[in-house]
This record gives sequence, C-alpha cells and structure tokens, in this order.
Amino acid sequence: MVHFVGAGPGAPDLITLRGDALLRRADMVIWAGSLVNPELLKVCREDCEILDSARMTLEEVLDAMERAERDGLEVVRLHTGDPSVYGAIQEQMDALRERGIPFDVVPGVSSFCGAAAALEQELTLPGISQTVMLTRLAGRTPMPAGEDMRSLAAHGSTLVIFLSAGHLERLQEELLAAGRSEREPAAIVYKATWPDEVVLRCQVGTLAKTGKEHGIRLTALVVVGRVLDASYERSRLYDPGFATLFRPAHDAGADAHVDGEPREPSSASPGCEA
Repeated sequence: MVHFVGAGPGAPDLITLRGDALLRRADMVIWAGSLVNPELLKVCREDCEILDSARMTLEEVLDAMERAERDGLEVVRLHTGDPSVYGAIQEQMDALRERGIPFDVVPGVSSFCGAAAALEQELTLPGISQTVMLTRLAGRTPMPAGEDMRSLAAHGSTLVIFLSAGHLERLQEELLAAGRSEREPAAIVYKATWPDEVVLRCQVGTLAKTGKEHGIRLTALVVVGRVLDASYERSRLYDPGFATLFRPAHDAGADAHVDGEPREPSSASPGCEA
C-alpha cells in the first residue's frame, strides 16, 4: 500500500494525526527532501528505508514503490503542504493504477493556510473579496490558455502565488499590467510555520524591491489583495439580526449591514514592514 501524505506547511506538529501515524509505522518513506521539514522524519522507525525524491526521477520513485509492493511493505510518499496543490501526484497515482498498486491520499495543511496564519489574516472578507486564487507565474511549466498571471490578476480577487519568489520583478510587472494598483497591499511569506519564518508586508509597487532587499528567492509565497489592509463588512453569520437554522434573529442587530471594527487603510510609505 502506498499512502500519499501531506506533510503540512513546515512545522512538524502541523502534519495530520493520520499522517503522523502512517509515518510511524511505514517501512519505506519517499519524501520531498527539497521542501519537507526533515524534523518530520524523526518519528520513523530505525529500520525504515528513507529515500529523497529530490534526487530521483518519477521512474525511480515508481520502481521503489513497486519493489516495496512486491516485498509487502507499507510506503509513505511524503509531499509538502497538501499533495493536491502543486504536488505532482496525479502522474504517480495514474502509474500506480496501471501497475495495480493500491494507494490512498491523506490531505495536509497547505502552505497557503500557513501563510494566512503567519499574516494573521482571513483571505475572504465580506465586501472585499470572496474569491481566493491559487496560482503561479509561468516558468519551465507553462500556464494553460487563459491562466496567465495578467488574466487572473485582472479579476481583483485575493491572489496566493506559489513558485514565483524568484521572479518578483516579472510578477510585479504582470500585476500592474492587469490593473492592480501600485499601492494595493501585498505580502511575501518565507517558509511559513518554519522556525526561520519571515513575513514581509509591502505593496504591489514595491514587491520586487522588498524581495531583493531581503534576499527572497525560494520557499516563499506571495499574497496580494485588499483583504490585507481594508475596511470590511461584518459577517452576516454572527450578526444578531441575521437568523440561521440554529439561532433566531434579535432586534438589537436588525441592521444586517452593520460594519465590524474596520482597520484603517495603511498610511505607510510604499516600503515594507517585516
């Protein structure tokens, strides 16, 4: 049996209970050594065979899984974050089906959730943005038609941008070309939830400068959107004047459009704040 396990965003205690239990009993662990925190491997058995997929091809990974299946071993394929987001697991699962090797998937906490936690930020605010786009700049892997950064950024929704920290100048150009304001808030979150996590708040117009000044090139997410610094409407869900299946409306909050405690728009200069 092969278990695709999401390792979470970095902190060892953010793996799921199921994922941790599978790691503890695994006979073989194939882990994404360039991205996953090695601290997670400390729970593995002493006799567990550990392979670093950063040094392997897809064919080599599959051959190891097939060997383990022949020997009746239990395998954990450990991916960073949640394996369904930029995890390159579909090709592995399809190949396992072809070879008749059973597998399952254990979800994990995505790094974008870790970044939101580091920012202490809700990514969907009433009246500001109710859509979050997870995307990336085109690189060695091209973007499908209609999914280029300029097209997606033009929607104005909250953007969480993966795998693009090494191309911040191009990212900034694309965001501005899409009509995003130079003063729209942005953030770079380096290694969210790791001990050396760094949070850099800036604006779209200073994104490249901020990354360059702090030497950010890898293992970072970029978050762009007005949710990072804007007044917003109070949630209807907890408004006293809003009835739900579990709670009647109360007269004291009859105006369901009452705002919550808005944050003042940032008056900071277009620099960054770490």
